[in-house]
Amino acid sequence: AESILLLIAAVEFSVGILGNAFIAVVTFMDQVKNRKIASIDLILTSLAMSRICLLFIILLDCFILVLYPDVYTTGEQMRIIDFFWTLTNHLSVWFATCLSTFYFFKIANFFHPLFLWMKWRIDRVILKTLLGCLAFSVFISLPVTKNLNDDFRHCVKAKWKRNLTVKCRIKKTTYASTKIYLNLVTLFPFSVSLISFLLLILSLWRHTRQMQLNASGHRDPSSEAHVGAMKAVISFLLLFIAYHLAFLIATSSYFMPETELAVIFGELIALIYPSGHSFILILGNNKLRQAFIRVFWKVKYILKRRQS
Repeated sequence: AESILLLIAAVEFSVGILGNAFIAVVTFMDQVKNRKIASIDLILTSLAMSRICLLFIILLDCFILVLYPDVYTTGEQMRIIDFFWTLTNHLSVWFATCLSTFYFFKIANFFHPLFLWMKWRIDRVILKTLLGCLAFSVFISLPVTKNLNDDFRHCVKAKWKRNLTVKCRIKKTTYASTKIYLNLVTLFPFSVSLISFLLLILSLWRHTRQMQLNASGHRDPSSEAHVGAMKAVISFLLLFIAYHLAFLIATSSYFMPETELAVIFGELIALIYPSGHSFILILGNNKLRQAFIRVFWKVKYILKRRQS
């Protein structure tokens, strides 16, 4: 069972790395070609890089947990992995929220003075916002390293014994509580993305109503942009919910038997979030989609020539 789960994890990891690396390479090459850093490319590059790191951390934890469980014995290695997992997790969520917010300000049509002012300044504050997300993620990840004593892993492995000490129970409860509290912080960016999605729906409804009043039945570019942005945001929200449910499974497994299988199963679900959302972004972005189609046909042509 562990071998099969590890194989599935490796496949999900490979798919996620290909998708996110493709986004990073295409946006970087476009920046070099145009000698200008577009806001959307900066966000997509940052998001792709954070998810590549997140994928590496999750897969590394899976393999260490199954193949080299004694690595976690001292607790120091567990501190390092937990720190980088929390860091890349928060970075991925915050950068995805920046993308949702950027879509909202660029596509939605409202005439409130505050909205118009923020719409006008959104490109100027993107870099500062991304750096702020990085600094906040590092700050929020530091408490993880303070809650793992050297004998914590022994307490985790001793869960099947009947004579569990109160000390071990307190250690595991403190660890799980800290992890849950830190991930509850991500509910704020999730709420921001949800609000952006709802406001995009409102903007699309108002725009569609205006088009009907003008007797225009076909879908205009603005409507297409609204629908594309909403697909990107709603896919992030749904995958985000699945990711955090998987995290709860992995965290609560420290109090259940067969911890390794439960953790790996939770991490398999968690891998869907950074892997699947990358391809949704590729299909929803015209530049990325066209580049993906060109690469696909080139690969297909090369394979045909080798076979012949």
